[in-house]
Amino acid sequence: MRRRRAGLAVACVTLFALAGCTDDASPVEPTPTTSGASTPTPTPTPTPTVSAQVGAPAEAATVIEAATAEQAALDVSRALFVTAPVVVVVGAQDVAGQLTAASAAVALGAPVLLTSPGGDPAPVLAELARLDTRAVLAVGAVTLVPPSPVDVVPVPAGADGDVLRAATGATFGPPTEVPAGQEVASVRALAAPGPSVLVVAGAPAVAQPPAAPTPASTPSASRSPVPVLPATAPPEPVAGTVALTGVGVDPLAAFATIRAAGVPVLDVPGGDPRATTAGVQALAAAAPEHTIALGSAFGPADRLARRVAAARTGTLLGGGGQLVFPQVPGVPGKKYVALYGTPGSGALGVLGEQGVPETLARADAVAAPYRALTTDAVVPAVEIIATIASAGPGDDGNYSQERSVEQLRPLVEAAGAAGMAVVLDLQPGRTDFLTQAQQFQELLALPYVGLALDPEWRLAPDQVHLRQIGSVGIDEVNAVVAWLSDFTAQRALPQKMLVLHQFSGRMIQERARLDTSRDEIAVVIHVDGQGSQEAKAGTWNALRADAPSVHWGWKNFYDEDVPVLDPVQTYRVQPVPDLVTYQ
Repeated sequence: MRRRRAGLAVACVTLFALAGCTDDASPVEPTPTTSGASTPTPTPTPTPTVSAQVGAPAEAATVIEAATAEQAALDVSRALFVTAPVVVVVGAQDVAGQLTAASAAVALGAPVLLTSPGGDPAPVLAELARLDTRAVLAVGAVTLVPPSPVDVVPVPAGADGDVLRAATGATFGPPTEVPAGQEVASVRALAAPGPSVLVVAGAPAVAQPPAAPTPASTPSASRSPVPVLPATAPPEPVAGTVALTGVGVDPLAAFATIRAAGVPVLDVPGGDPRATTAGVQALAAAAPEHTIALGSAFGPADRLARRVAAARTGTLLGGGGQLVFPQVPGVPGKKYVALYGTPGSGALGVLGEQGVPETLARADAVAAPYRALTTDAVVPAVEIIATIASAGPGDDGNYSQERSVEQLRPLVEAAGAAGMAVVLDLQPGRTDFLTQAQQFQELLALPYVGLALDPEWRLAPDQVHLRQIGSVGIDEVNAVVAWLSDFTAQRALPQKMLVLHQFSGRMIQERARLDTSRDEIAVVIHVDGQGSQEAKAGTWNALRADAPSVHWGWKNFYDEDVPVLDPVQTYRVQPVPDLVTYQ
């Protein structure tokens, strides 16, 4: 007998009608004869069953770039399969064959690899060696010649259930016709045991027995004359792992391997698991420790891991999902309409002209007319002055009066409970923005609370409010960007809004170096000019010139603007502001 690989020896495996296979060492039982003597009758030796060994990827997130379907199939196999006594191989251009291969792979718990005429066979052969493969199920026209001792069992593309059962010994469900364009969805729906037999809609299922191997896949003379698959059972599904799709990369073979390993597939439109409510809820329900994403558009693996960690919490922002401004095709965007001020003081803005319940009702009423003007979700918001510029130095000498967390908490938490966004505005005087931001960590740890920096009130050591207009260097702003991004990532929070107030170019020095690379925050430059609409439009256009890639905010002043724009007029500003604030 030909030697098998260590750990995969199978005695008398036969999936076709092969007879005469016995084992001289089998135990025997005496059988009486008519003369009273007994002759030994062999006790049947049960056929051993082999299974693949699967496991979660080593890293929290794995991004399969999927530059080609062949490479995607190899990369997914490497990510999920440790060993595979049986591997399914099919042509990269054979759609009908890949549907057949997918059904067989899920029934067997085997990875699917792809070959192409004229392609380099070395990567597939190397994968067979890594997996310690002993048999290949070749679907359709396969050009691969595996080395001895790997057997090749052929089945035709489009094979029906009887053919697949005869070739594999596995159990299959009823056939499912797959319309054009539904191939990926059909493969994703396969599940063991008894997966459906997928066939192209309108094409008759192939019912004849497997054809003889083609010359390219004929076993060498040293192989058994009739190769058969070992009796194979699917492995236990990979635990704690999900696959992500949604960036237009849909390699059938890779999905078949994912389902063969028992890994569920979740849709992530645009490649950001935080983008939609459905995506966040699905990840929260699955609570994966590992993810495999198909397509380079999912971005770096470390960034994807942070996004998944946030989505796993299941926390939703006002307007849905976990992004401040979703920018995914087919997913509604968001816009915000906010009241500005501080609780208990009508002198600093309309937010403080009434109590907490009345403030929330007013914020919702101000936002309501905007909903008829856009297909985006319009989210009411409150921008709360958390540190107030003061005329005198105060006890700490910084010309800024810091409100306490407990003073702000009632409005902050009530707004969050109402599905509103909250922004804490800083007017730091002679201290720096980062120092003040860190004083409000308890509130910033709430998922719906963002931050605003107001450079008008950022003084140099020799400046005083209302005598000079303050300004800030970009390095100080970027320090806040880095800290707030890290703070958000470390707590697996949804994305946060960071608002930069500005009404003159000098207020943010070297603005071109603003760090907009951090995925955990969405930066808004909020244009704060007041007065005539002609002057405000000039400020808007001047500040947008040579600006970094950010979102834009507009402020309407009830008392200072001439005239005050109504919602229709406000949304005639181009580009349409993402954040409109009323003061």
